[in-house]
Amino acid sequence: MWHIEVIRKPPHPAPFRFALFDFDGTVSLIREGWQEVMIPYFIEVLGATPRAEDEKPIGEIVTGFVDRLTGKQTIFQCIRLDEEVQKRGGAHVDPGAYKAEYLRRLEEHIKERVAALEKRADPEAYLVPGCREFFALLKQRGYELYLASGTDEEDVLREASLLGITGWFGGRIHGARDNQTDCSKELVIRDIIRENRLTGRELLSFGDGFVEIELVAGIGGYAAGVATDERRRKGVNQHKRARLLEAGADMIIPDFAEAQMLMDYLESGGA
Repeated sequence: MWHIEVIRKPPHPAPFRFALFDFDGTVSLIREGWQEVMIPYFIEVLGATPRAEDEKPIGEIVTGFVDRLTGKQTIFQCIRLDEEVQKRGGAHVDPGAYKAEYLRRLEEHIKERVAALEKRADPEAYLVPGCREFFALLKQRGYELYLASGTDEEDVLREASLLGITGWFGGRIHGARDNQTDCSKELVIRDIIRENRLTGRELLSFGDGFVEIELVAGIGGYAAGVATDERRRKGVNQHKRARLLEAGADMIIPDFAEAQMLMDYLESGGA
């Protein structure tokens, strides 16, 4: 009767006290199309190596590891690119250089969106539907909200501000720092649990990447996969859905448009 796919029902009574959100693709649509920037660039790099395969198998390899590492910091995908280059007889390149070029191309891709927001365009066009309403419901029920991203923290803070959502999270917005190779999301989850003396069951998460779903499911939290079709801003992206199910998502939602129904369902234990 509504757009939700339940793999495992939430526990009852609901033990949740904290909600963790991914940023890009789960809340923000500013960077919609980032894979269409990263994947062709990585294919271009691998295609120039001495022992490069044809474009199709290279494309499959690149798409596979980019997907698998979605949710981790961008530097991880660039580290993997460097490894693949060396496998094919190419020279080692600092992964930070690959990241810098990718970000240059991405900035070109999103510059008009950022400019529009800076000129006070309506942020709703760049948000996953219903997320503001869902944040409000969570706060009304006493949840602490966290935002964790594989995007550089400076950019996450800037883009969250442009979208007008920083107030929901206070100082609990986290992103990648200086090409670090510790997973920022894993660090945030550890900190939430340690500082608040939580059990994993008290953590509810929402994300569209393999990493955050796998992490939260692995500690016994409840992981909702957000499989938004970012281009249309409605419906489920089947590629995302498959990735999230593989990672261990407990449920799949297209967005937060049915915020009240989603909140009631989660807190009722799926009743």
